[in-house]
Amino acid sequence: MEKEKTHINIVVIGHVDLGKSTTTGHLIYKCGGIHKRTFEKFKKEAAEMGKGLFKYAWVLDKLKAERECGITIDISLWKFETSKYYVTIIDAPGHRDFIKNMITGTSQDDCAVLMVAAGVGEFEAAISKNGQTREHTLLAYTLSVKQLIVGVNKMDSTEPPYSQKRYEEIIKEVSTYIKKIGYNPDTVAFVPISGWNGDNMLEPSANMPWFKGWKVTRKDGSASGTTLLEALDCILPPTRPTDKPLCLPLQDVYKIGGIGTVPVGRMETGVLKSDKVVTFAPVNVTTEVKSVEMHPEALSEALPGDNVGFNVKNVSVKDVRHGSVAGDSKNDPPMEAAGFTAQVIILNHQGQISAGYAPVLDCHTAHIACKFAELKSNHPAPSQSSDTEQQSPTNGGGKVAPVQPSEEGLARKIEENKIDAMNVPKVQTKNSSHGPGDGRNKDHWKESDRKEGKKDQDSRSAPEPKKPEVNPASKFSSASKYAVLSLYGEDENEGEYYTE
Repeated sequence: MEKEKTHINIVVIGHVDLGKSTTTGHLIYKCGGIHKRTFEKFKKEAAEMGKGLFKYAWVLDKLKAERECGITIDISLWKFETSKYYVTIIDAPGHRDFIKNMITGTSQDDCAVLMVAAGVGEFEAAISKNGQTREHTLLAYTLSVKQLIVGVNKMDSTEPPYSQKRYEEIIKEVSTYIKKIGYNPDTVAFVPISGWNGDNMLEPSANMPWFKGWKVTRKDGSASGTTLLEALDCILPPTRPTDKPLCLPLQDVYKIGGIGTVPVGRMETGVLKSDKVVTFAPVNVTTEVKSVEMHPEALSEALPGDNVGFNVKNVSVKDVRHGSVAGDSKNDPPMEAAGFTAQVIILNHQGQISAGYAPVLDCHTAHIACKFAELKSNHPAPSQSSDTEQQSPTNGGGKVAPVQPSEEGLARKIEENKIDAMNVPKVQTKNSSHGPGDGRNKDHWKESDRKEGKKDQDSRSAPEPKKPEVNPASKFSSASKYAVLSLYGEDENEGEYYTE
């Protein structure tokens, strides 16, 4: 598959049951991402299970458990093509029990589509403290997904249907919240849609004559349009660091009959080609790449941003796992490391944070328990006195802390590339330009506890962060020196010192 258009990655986020899978499935179908015969098969299966209303969601929710429950558990990845881009779109689970899977998907994207529902009571539930709209948006921003589109879905279920007043109420509330997180509402396209009926999806809707279109203003130029598809075409193409060493975090590893071991993941930096010798860390396995594919057509080379699968020689599926990282064996390959230095920011955490605290850190697709060896310098919260050394930082404040993994981690040298990470329920991390001591960045990567060949379905839920006045991470001007960790709330009755 020779790529003539730029490849972008989009994640659809938001609270459960807001129509994310239905809207995404409808968009994929109408854009030719799935054959009509296949769609008719999914439609029939949905009807036979009494889930006819989920016919578009059936395109994405492939797991049996998802179809029976009518919710998305794992991330679903599909492709389609617009007039400007090749698009890989990821439908992230909205249920809080599967927040870790949502992070795995969101950490790989160039733009997020935040889905909110206009139905009576639905928006209020999703934007509340117990809903996932706030948390998903905060996680997306912390993961450096800086481009945002807001789809106001289910406009057909307002009272009266397609209500302009209801739409304006919602965009006012959402604009206020995303601005406090760090997004500029002027750069965000707000599109009223019906994912089920197709209103304003590919063509302007006759049901909303009052909607004159969306407009975004940004330093790279203004853009305007009416439909969700037009908003996707106005995404700014990301800069792809092809000149940097290869870095490819693995999302999954498959064993395919007649082919062999096929790791899959999203290219972060560098170039991947057939015959390239790669090293996987932290398992320290070196092998040669036989072929590279995407969706699933052969590529002559894979570039940053591409979601690819690549066949490797003489490697068992047991040797390389989800969470490992592939790099160029001859050009700064990934390596193990003993630890890294983090700037810890507290977000709505009710317990005490001190030396010995052991959160679980999620970095790209890896999950690993870590421990704060000590808490060094203090960055007080706005309400604290800057000359008062706090033994335990409070909400909005933070400290610099050496972080040690419970098992071997992984580091790699890098100059300016942003590597994002996140921990649930305890920590969110965002990579820095360099780490301690030797001037090199040190990030931790580790195999997850997922069983081989199965999707991770961690049932622990992530608490809802309180609505911040500003994003606390924005006040740390020296954050480029460290990995930035943002800790946010856990139930007050739960233990705070633990390992996995």
